[in-house]
Amino acid sequence: MSFLCKQRGGHDQHGVVQTDQNIACCAAKFPDLICRPVSVQFVTPTKIAMFELIEINGEIKLVDERHYHLVAASDITADDLVSYRKLAKC
Repeated sequence: MSFLCKQRGGHDQHGVVQTDQNIACCAAKFPDLICRPVSVQFVTPTKIAMFELIEINGEIKLVDERHYHLVAASDITADDLVSYRKLAKC
């Protein structure tokens, strides 16, 4: 699946050109590291979509897409934190 463009928020567009520039910047500044480009888009004021991207043969492709509901820190329980730690180990 190709990643052509996604809304960043408001009416801004995050497109292939910006992603290409970000990948090139990473390669120039951090040549020994592996670049894992991500993009974030607000879906609603309290929900975001995060995209992991990859460049293959000059094309930007979507690797993964996940959606998250934003909450106040005070709404996160101790049980939630335990669950998040378990997920992080996978």
